Amino acid sequence: MKSIRASITGAAAFVTAMVPSIALAADDPGRYSSVDTLWVIFGACLVFFMQPGFAMVESGLTRAKNAGNIAMKNFSDLALGSIFFWIIGFSLMFGDTIGGFIGTPDFFFQHWDVGEDAGYPAFAYLIFQTVFCATSATILSGALAERTKFSAYLIISALLCLVVYPVTGHWTWGGGWLADMGFHDFAGSTVVHMVGGVASLVGAYVLGPRIGKYNADGTSNGIPGHNLTLAGLGVFILWFGWFGFNGASTVCATGDDTLVSMGSILVNTNMAPAVAAVTAMFVTWARYGKPDVSMTMNGALAGLVGITAGCDMVSIAGSFAIGLISGILVVFSVEFFDQKLHIDDPVGAISVHGACGAAGTILTGVFALDGGLLYSGSADMLLTQIIGVAATAAYVFVAMGIIFYALKATVGVRVTKAEEIAGLDATEHNLSSAYAGFMTGDAFEAPIPVGEASEEAKDMAVEVSAAPAASNDEVIDTKKTHISCVTIITSEERFERLKVALERIGITGMTVTRVLGYGIQKGHGQMYRGAAVASKLVPKVQIDIVVSKIAPAAIINVAKKVLYTGHYGDGKIFVHTMDNVVKIRTGEEGFDALQDKPLPEGK
Repeated sequence: MKSIRASITGAAAFVTAMVPSIALAADDPGRYSSVDTLWVIFGACLVFFMQPGFAMVESGLTRAKNAGNIAMKNFSDLALGSIFFWIIGFSLMFGDTIGGFIGTPDFFFQHWDVGEDAGYPAFAYLIFQTVFCATSATILSGALAERTKFSAYLIISALLCLVVYPVTGHWTWGGGWLADMGFHDFAGSTVVHMVGGVASLVGAYVLGPRIGKYNADGTSNGIPGHNLTLAGLGVFILWFGWFGFNGASTVCATGDDTLVSMGSILVNTNMAPAVAAVTAMFVTWARYGKPDVSMTMNGALAGLVGITAGCDMVSIAGSFAIGLISGILVVFSVEFFDQKLHIDDPVGAISVHGACGAAGTILTGVFALDGGLLYSGSADMLLTQIIGVAATAAYVFVAMGIIFYALKATVGVRVTKAEEIAGLDATEHNLSSAYAGFMTGDAFEAPIPVGEASEEAKDMAVEVSAAPAASNDEVIDTKKTHISCVTIITSEERFERLKVALERIGITGMTVTRVLGYGIQKGHGQMYRGAAVASKLVPKVQIDIVVSKIAPAAIINVAKKVLYTGHYGDGKIFVHTMDNVVKIRTGEEGFDALQDKPLPEGK
């Protein structure tokens, strides 16, 4: 019993002696705030989650034959951005300022530290800013989609993260000259989004439009994306991630004032895209006769981009107004760049991020509760906002112009015409399809107008068009005329020349289908995760032409001369006789059913 009492007494004495130490440890909060640090890290995770959102939007709004390439570019943006921003980009953006224009270089993030009043450690801030950098870089992917060399894109993305984004970011967020002027861009309408949008404008201009995007008379052909549901899911993910993009930019989650501001920021971040989406929906409904799905999605993104600069300074009514303006602007901006300037932007990145990023930043100078034109009556803040937007746009325009033209003159930035027609999945990544196991095809492949056909195709067409079409005045014995179907299966890249040549001999209609198959060539070698893929189907096109007045031999003669290379894969031609043809519109049958005449205007 004595030993037990002694043990209890000793334990009690030990606990008593430790209580002051335990209490002292509990009272010592340390330098950083757990809540602030977790808030910054959580925000970084939400912004990181925006990356798959961008990938889904861009892939869904482009064609299936380029889906794998889109995914690769979005992975590369994040990977390269993380590496180069750590190596030097972060210090150029947040290092001690050199004349207000650039930060002091600090390779590999060795010496930089947060301020004494920061509630989070340096590495938490590094990851937060890294995912912002990747967001700016990935905006380029959609605007340059379907025709950019993957190797060139990697260089472009790396240079954006190295020398373009960090410089303009320093001006505003790193203590540079715009920050000294009072320029306000809370979470990056200009620093992140407009930078990506202006870079996209330069890139899309230098690259030129996709094959078949514009006709000889300058009119634009719509090239619908292959999966609008995927694009819609991507927009929802981006909308969700934006709560971290804007909300966590407080980099603080303690104190009543901060908590009230956080709530206001999140409400504004939700209100603007909601209003912009509805606005874009009704604007397109009025202009096109039906509400446009993809433009409504762009409207939501436009509202998110627009509110990002001033989400901490405007009221809910101000957010509503910015969303309304962004929803109208994005529709007319997309039409302007596409139909007036003939700059091909498959996903509308120039308008969503460039135009609406600039507009949202400028509108902060109008609707800010503290200093905005509507509330203070002074135009000082508005003028500062305009200067900041103009200066940033000018620098990015010049810097990216140098980068793109230098690459164009050296390694090249655009794939060949044959590679573009075949799709970047096949030509850049050796994938027969990003949807293995599914029959996929682009139901609305952009037309290749005769006026845009290559000179080589026109010359070939003239050379092979030895069999002229029958004259309209020629008397034909319809009872002795057979109805034949000529089916040609060949590679996609040769279709343009064949189409032009057939039109020269009088073929006015054909059915073109994307198919997969192989002959003795067994397709192209394909690897997946280091292993060879057993199935090697090759993308082909099947052209069906039903004729009666024009002899099948004339079509065969043209096809043989245009498609012949002497190698496997030139294709095959099948000819069979048809019993009858019925034209649904008129009820005509046989020979008469194939003799189309122009419809009266308006029919």
